[in-house]
Amino acid sequence: MSRNTAFGSQFNIRAHRVLSNEEQQQRRQIYRKDGNGGDRVAIEPGVPCRYCDHCKRGKYNLCADMHAADFCFKLPDHVSMEEGALLEPLSVGVHAWTKRQIGLVTLLAAQALGASEILITDLVQQRLDVAKELGATHTLLLDRNQSAEDIVKRVHCTMSGAPDKAVDCCGAESSARLAISATRSGGVVVIVGMGAPEIKLPLINALSREVDIRGVFRYCNDYSAALDLVASGKVNVKRLVTHHFDITETAKAFETSRYGRGGAIKVMIHVQPRDANNPVKF
Repeated sequence: MSRNTAFGSQFNIRAHRVLSNEEQQQRRQIYRKDGNGGDRVAIEPGVPCRYCDHCKRGKYNLCADMHAADFCFKLPDHVSMEEGALLEPLSVGVHAWTKRQIGLVTLLAAQALGASEILITDLVQQRLDVAKELGATHTLLLDRNQSAEDIVKRVHCTMSGAPDKAVDCCGAESSARLAISATRSGGVVVIVGMGAPEIKLPLINALSREVDIRGVFRYCNDYSAALDLVASGKVNVKRLVTHHFDITETAKAFETSRYGRGGAIKVMIHVQPRDANNPVKF
């Protein structure tokens, strides 16, 4: 598929590419045949140049010359194709959390990697219900008309105090500002969501309280860890899949995902009949 896109001002892609992030992980065909027969694999969508300074330092996710995908991770028989597709967003969550410190997948990663108390905020109650089902300690339905100060108080009252780490998976200015204001002094805020190119943040608040602000772009050496979490049963991504479509229904699938129709979270498009390549049914 061809689409023009850009990540801020640093990465401009003007050629055929693998669908990435929220689109790619929902719709990727992850079945490969080679000379040795057919291996079911999850594909990390993007290959760095391997020559630039970022690549040589091991931070290949920052490579400006990213191109077609060939990073393949063989799936165990008990891991379904759908779970393999969801390794992409789960890897984002793993990367965000293991950086010490993308909504629900970050919740799953945080649980598996040792977070003891987790609060999820959202404007949609249905998504909070799913977060609670997935194991969130607390959920908080936000009110657009409520002041930032009042929301911070609600966060602190709901939890046992100010959180040590906050992960913004939304990308909205208000969400990033809330993350900084609500985090305890000396804590860490990780920005995962990508919104407007420029936003206003309470930097004086952050620096006077020594709150670290860290950015996350894609993932780096996280696919194997994500696969291990799913294969071991520590993370169950199946609940995230809400809709299935045949390849002939691609347009409808995109619309369902884009507008969240029917409570859509993760939408799968099947190139082959469902479970055709799953030794164990999804």
